[in-house]
Amino acid sequence: MTGSLILIADDDRAIRTVLSQALTRAGFQTRSTGTASTLYRWVEEGEGDAVVTDVMMPDGDALDMLPTMKRRRPDLPFIVMSAQNTVMTAIRAADAGAYEYLPKPFDLKELVSHLRKALAGVQGAASDAPAEPREEVLPLIGRSMAMQDVYRAMARLMNTDLTVMITGASGTGKELVARALHDYGKRKSGPFVAVNMAAIPRELIESELFGHEKGAFTGATARTTGKFEQARGGTLFLDEIGDMPPDAQTRLLRVLQEGEYTAVGASSTRKTDIRIVAATHQDLRTHIREGIFREDLFYRLNVAPIRLPPLRERLDDVPDLVRGFLRQAVAEGLPRKTVSREAMEALREHDWPGNVRELQNLVKRIAALCPDDIVDRSTVDAELSAQYASDSAFSDRPGDLSGIVEEHLKRYFAMHGETIPPPGLYQRILREVEFPLITLSLAATRGNQLRAADLLGLNRNTLRKKIRELDIPVDRKKR
Repeated sequence: MTGSLILIADDDRAIRTVLSQALTRAGFQTRSTGTASTLYRWVEEGEGDAVVTDVMMPDGDALDMLPTMKRRRPDLPFIVMSAQNTVMTAIRAADAGAYEYLPKPFDLKELVSHLRKALAGVQGAASDAPAEPREEVLPLIGRSMAMQDVYRAMARLMNTDLTVMITGASGTGKELVARALHDYGKRKSGPFVAVNMAAIPRELIESELFGHEKGAFTGATARTTGKFEQARGGTLFLDEIGDMPPDAQTRLLRVLQEGEYTAVGASSTRKTDIRIVAATHQDLRTHIREGIFREDLFYRLNVAPIRLPPLRERLDDVPDLVRGFLRQAVAEGLPRKTVSREAMEALREHDWPGNVRELQNLVKRIAALCPDDIVDRSTVDAELSAQYASDSAFSDRPGDLSGIVEEHLKRYFAMHGETIPPPGLYQRILREVEFPLITLSLAATRGNQLRAADLLGLNRNTLRKKIRELDIPVDRKKR
């Protein structure tokens, strides 16, 4: 590897100089050019042991030329660098056969590390099945380093059947990543089937996933295909996998291990032919420690993890996202709007607890309701204030509730001629608050105790204990 000749192609002389100096210090020989045509000639003449090239050159797009150069020199590794740091750049680089894609700016040590691995024959990010480029998927927009890690991981995984676990807070775009993995991957001609585990009643999960035969249970009047069968040849997206009940986890683990499943009420097995992508906003490792989620299933699903960053970790992406959502709004028939620089700064200053989904909703609301063509800061400030005044209505109630309880106790003491709380009053007040709070949470989650516990910030075992202690009725069918 030491002494290997690295061909450098970039139209920026300063970048060529920096790269040449850094690679020379690392023990490589270098030769640099500012045009794609010269790079092509060098490769065709058999020069170089590896290539480091920019995408956009004065005389062409290096990614358009890369497949031809790879056919002529199949063992020559190409490292592609680009300032156009989008998911499509990463996908195009992988499809064209690049060993690695590096978004500018990058760490020179990282470049050296990739070159040494490439020259040593370590497999990189290249793929064998080119995908047809399509428009970038919203909200997978952003040039931040946090999103570049996501793009590169996606590019490496597109044309594999590895099981992927996508983690990230609600509203970060987990299903969009799953869809992109399918749409640009080798299973793109097959179906993409999504199922939200939190939305299925517990007693119907196995039937929903694996299907059932006629007469398998009361109400099964006909044979029904499950999601595994519907997704045959394509991708099955298991959203909110953390809400899957333990018995269904066991069944899913067996299917993943054996590669086959049995429909409810059936006697014969069926082979699986799908790629599984799972997603969750929960901390599954905590669930494992609490005995809520199977550790062996976690490792079966977490073969290739992708973490989606919350929007607060990539606020520099807000302008690109806003422009993308405004274009989307126009395509949906809403008026064309432009956001002023000051208004964009206001959007970048916000911490976005609802992530990209919250930003998208705000932009659509402004596009629909703002009468002006140019959205100014006062409009953005007013929309954010109105949104959080509404959102804080519930959080303001504990203070009001405290005042109500205080007034109630004062009247109670005055009525009974007491100056100190009577025995057992604390537990009685606590019960009167906890009972409706837990009951309403269970109703909101359709009886799903795991989701209700998450909503309340309680451990599920603690919630179950309180349900028993308070004698709260639970619809067993919705657990």
